Amino acid sequence: MPTLYARIPEDRVGVLIGPGGRTRRAIAHATRTQVEIDAVEGEVRVTSPDSEPMSALRARDIVLAIGRGFSPERAQRLMKDDTYLQVLDIKFTTGHREKAALRRIRARVIGSAGRARTRIEDLSGCSVSVYGSTVALIGKEDQLDRGVRAVELLLRGSEHSTVFHLLANLRRNAALDEATTPLEPEDAE
Repeated sequence: MPTLYARIPEDRVGVLIGPGGRTRRAIAHATRTQVEIDAVEGEVRVTSPDSEPMSALRARDIVLAIGRGFSPERAQRLMKDDTYLQVLDIKFTTGHREKAALRRIRARVIGSAGRARTRIEDLSGCSVSVYGSTVALIGKEDQLDRGVRAVELLLRGSEHSTVFHLLANLRRNAALDEATTPLEPEDAE
């Protein structure tokens, strides 16, 4: 019976529980796990009674995504087999630890009225959440590669237009690669 633990910020516990416990129950039902929440400490225990470790991992990732600022609906994207969560620590990436610098750097990723974050989501295919000193991304492997690269460039001070052009080129190249890749392997004789 695999058991995994997670800790989320106290102000996100209510979102994880949901109205009348609805969100917690929905996660447990969708992943066939037991999700127990210590609302005071923000500790979450995920147990998979059917000895299926992937369902416990999936439930834990959904919990962590909600803890990093995603809505429960957006976190449900992690139910797909080929979709992952990646969390970047702004402090680790930039080395800035002062509140003013952190606020300024977060604002670069979010952009005016959220336009930079939305543009990153549109061009990379990832869902992006900026919460506290972290930037979390949900997406498929190739989407995460593009999204993480864009966010890291913005965190290091690259111009928004440069990053968006890079993302557009990466997306275009990925579409071309996908279009030219044969569906079936050719027989080598």
